Amino acid sequence: MKPSHHPPLYILVAITSFFLGTMFDTSGPPESSAVASTTSASSIQEVDALDAFPDKSRTSELSNSNENPITPEQSTELSPPAQPPSTSVIANPATDQRNDTAATRPAPPVLKTRLGDVDIFTSDNDWNRDVSSLPVHRMSSTWLRSIGLADGLHPDFGTVWRGDPIGIPFIVVDSDQPQVSVKFEYDDESDPGPYPIPDGVPIEGGPNASFESDRHIIMIDPERKLLYELFQAIPDPIFGWRAGSGAIFDLSSDQLRPDGWTSADAAGLPIFPGLVRYDEVAEGEIRHALRFTVEQTQRACIHPARHFASRHNDPTLPPMGLRVRLRADYDISEFPRHAQVILIALKKYGMLLADNGSNWFISGAPDPRWNDHDLATLKRVTGRDFECVLTGPLKK
Repeated sequence: MKPSHHPPLYILVAITSFFLGTMFDTSGPPESSAVASTTSASSIQEVDALDAFPDKSRTSELSNSNENPITPEQSTELSPPAQPPSTSVIANPATDQRNDTAATRPAPPVLKTRLGDVDIFTSDNDWNRDVSSLPVHRMSSTWLRSIGLADGLHPDFGTVWRGDPIGIPFIVVDSDQPQVSVKFEYDDESDPGPYPIPDGVPIEGGPNASFESDRHIIMIDPERKLLYELFQAIPDPIFGWRAGSGAIFDLSSDQLRPDGWTSADAAGLPIFPGLVRYDEVAEGEIRHALRFTVEQTQRACIHPARHFASRHNDPTLPPMGLRVRLRADYDISEFPRHAQVILIALKKYGMLLADNGSNWFISGAPDPRWNDHDLATLKRVTGRDFECVLTGPLKK
């Protein structure tokens, strides 16, 4: 067959194809180029999930701290890298994707002890995950309203209250600390131990705390890199120690509790990695999420939580494992230095719902060096200043 001799026709076809392709091209950008591509067809995007609620006026409070509060100019030294304004992409829980890499993740938090330093889990651990760029959960407004939009944060830690340390204490133990057996109420979901409980171990609420209170005991063995935690721990002069539940965690591993198991916390999570500790705040940086409680939760949980503690099937109630972060545009410049460190962590790492308790109570370790007045300024932050983050689907 002879070759065609109609170049004008080819040119016409090429030009027509080009314009038709431009007009009707439906191919979208690759997943990595747009956050919206990770949402389902039912997902929506709004200017801001909480713009319907007016900001609470924030007046500065005088501090009795010996440290100078950070000025607006100085506060940039403590602020996380600049980020775009919160676009509040309301996403579907089934589409959660992680886009962070080992190169961009900071080192895990470290506990410095007389027996050496120990990493608190790995950089990949959910407690140590930067969630500042994750999308907002489509149920964010509903869950925040359920917890309380006008209710303020409450630092459930500090120096001393009514003669006892405020917060959840912990103690560092030697690897040769004698271990003892513990009898558990929930023995089918507890690690049998034994547990290295020293004489005079600090108990949450003090040694005379009500037997109905949480009475948490936390022990850390830096040499073996083990974390021991007990709930409602009670010394029995006849039968030894007994507790509601107990869990042992390998700090060098990110292994979770078996699915459906509790721990010393209702959500089945470790407690220690979510505590605000004085030393890390004094050094100017918290590199992990915080632990918080609410009064009512639903009968469901979100990874990494493994357990729920509710009979309510009400979807407007928050689930265990919910990750909440402080809004990126919240002004922290007028807070005292230590409060700023905590608020920056709440913007970057957020906080994990770990137990039923009082609304917006943040957990920390007691320390005589805390300035309770400075910590009290955190109460100016209210529920409407947060947003619920999408980290995974609900599991019921």
